[in-house]
Amino acid sequence: MPLSSSVPDLGALDLLLSVARLGSIGQAAHEHGISQPAASLRIRNLERLLGIELVERTPRGSRLTQPGTMVASWARDVIDAASALDEGVRALRAGLLARIRVAASLTVAEYLLPGWLTTLRGYSPDLALSLHVANSVEVGHMVLDGRADIGFVEGLGVPRGLRSRQIMTDHLVVVVGRGHPWAGRSVPLTPENLAATPLILREVGSGTREILVRGLEMYAPTAAPVAELSSTTAIKAAVAAGAGPTVLSSLAVVDDITAGRLIEVPVNGLDLRRRLRVVWASGRDLPAPARNLIAIALQAGRASRVAVQRPLPGQPSLSRPKSTISAAEA
Repeated sequence: MPLSSSVPDLGALDLLLSVARLGSIGQAAHEHGISQPAASLRIRNLERLLGIELVERTPRGSRLTQPGTMVASWARDVIDAASALDEGVRALRAGLLARIRVAASLTVAEYLLPGWLTTLRGYSPDLALSLHVANSVEVGHMVLDGRADIGFVEGLGVPRGLRSRQIMTDHLVVVVGRGHPWAGRSVPLTPENLAATPLILREVGSGTREILVRGLEMYAPTAAPVAELSSTTAIKAAVAAGAGPTVLSSLAVVDDITAGRLIEVPVNGLDLRRRLRVVWASGRDLPAPARNLIAIALQAGRASRVAVQRPLPGQPSLSRPKSTISAAEA
């Protein structure tokens, strides 16, 4: 129900309580950081609004009238409630500033983000963090509609309405199980060979799949996949079991290649590089932890330079920034 127009504002009631406690309009004015004439005017306006004389002026100071004392007793409850509201909102605001909602593509979430978050935790041990793992298209939607503060995506571009920074460049590789005919192949594949072969692929919307399809479409139509799986772990298990070849991030398969569980198959004439980006909504203020996470990711990207390394690099090591992370860096 709307409040009556005769309900006074909180500042005037708070000033009245100060007059009652200090016994002087001048001292109350000083406490509130206003001039004595301004305080006297505010009290008179309050009396006019209520239709009651609240303060009696005397040569020795000011004191509340009997009606003024009753109004002050009610006002005290109102001011106490307003103070509790203010404290609660400030606590809530502080809690929100110490909270970050992150959405990330599968590759980033599995192979890069854990190290970045560990570094972030070093700065904010009490940070409340939520992480949603999805393909790059869904990550973009989550950031756009406010379900995530920032997102990490892979692929060719970012949706309209998002700002972005490139973190690093990744590359995709073709891998097969040890028993696959390509495992002992000495001649590199051609893009046409790869396009004509049914592969085990990520689902539609995945940045990995987008890069592969876009890279192959200029050479030949791509064959229907032998399977579509949303888990990198499941894809690697299927490939190792002989279900077919796949194309995955170098970050995801480097350990498997080193251990001999998967075999990398070279391809000539096909550019499978891709950019890993952080995205956030245009015009939306980022909480401090989000800015810090962006700075940590950028530093890690500068240190690792994943894309240009041969042989395949391992997961980049993330060092603690030498100085406090600047919000401007993000």
